[in-house]
Amino acid sequence: MGMLVDGEWKDVWYDTKSTGGAFKREDSAFRGRVTADGSSGFPAEAGRYHLFVSLACPWAHRTLIFRALKGLEKAISVSVVDPLMLKEGWEFPEPDELTAATRLYEVYLKAKPGYTGRVTVPVLWDKQKQTIVNNESAEIIRMLNSDFDEVAENPGLDLYPEPLRAEIDAINEMVYDRVNNGVYKAGFATEQDKYEKAVTSLFGALDILEERLARQRYIAGNRITEADWRLFTTLIRFDPVYVGHFKCNLRTLASYPNLWGYTRELYQVPGVAGTVNFTHIKRHYYESHRQINGSGIVPLGPVLDHDAPHGRDRLPKVA
Repeated sequence: MGMLVDGEWKDVWYDTKSTGGAFKREDSAFRGRVTADGSSGFPAEAGRYHLFVSLACPWAHRTLIFRALKGLEKAISVSVVDPLMLKEGWEFPEPDELTAATRLYEVYLKAKPGYTGRVTVPVLWDKQKQTIVNNESAEIIRMLNSDFDEVAENPGLDLYPEPLRAEIDAINEMVYDRVNNGVYKAGFATEQDKYEKAVTSLFGALDILEERLARQRYIAGNRITEADWRLFTTLIRFDPVYVGHFKCNLRTLASYPNLWGYTRELYQVPGVAGTVNFTHIKRHYYESHRQINGSGIVPLGPVLDHDAPHGRDRLPKVA
């Protein structure tokens, strides 16, 4: 873990002293947008854009799911960093074919020499302009959902449909604060009260979602939307990582009948299982965060069957 300061890499952990032991996530720095009409200066074109991702990272995972579901694998290429994130931050297993970088922070410096800030995934890179377009996953998936339809193999899929946008946005806000980021607020807390507050809020949110999924097939109703995939990338990591490593252990996800069945259903959507890599996921968290897991030992369990029947067919859905 580290960051760039005036273009120089510093091996520093998150500063929780200034926040009384609470983890506070920084805003993403690159906020450009690819548009279908090119009015942004970044026109949607096949072969022009590239994603830098970690298979371990839930934020990067969102972009891989959207890329797969929309049929953009041929239009947008990908580089995958090593699962371990140690003193040099995210590194490539071998020099990146596109940029020749060996560390992800070198990609950031190509885009902005003298950059100060965290070096995170995902990164949407413009091969033509040799720069970072965006490193905010929530915005990247919106681009993949609609702006690349002319080059997508599945342009008819809309994961952010107009009639449900208000509902999706409200759900995303709660899920981001209490679940997606909530597990990190618990895991990276350095004071007992901040940890307990985060865990209490997290499981309160899971209880709300469990009850919601008892009466409807998906989070925003009877069709899969962006809100489901934003939640899924945290849920799929919950029992393997967050329960133990981040001390989110009031209950396991498998103890929630509706959430667990829902997670299995989403995992079984064609194209999604191929984006899930539990080896990268477990190695990254348990081996990288030595402040939390000093030994770096990766647990063998839990044994979970994501291909088991999900039982969600009792609730109606639309395509």
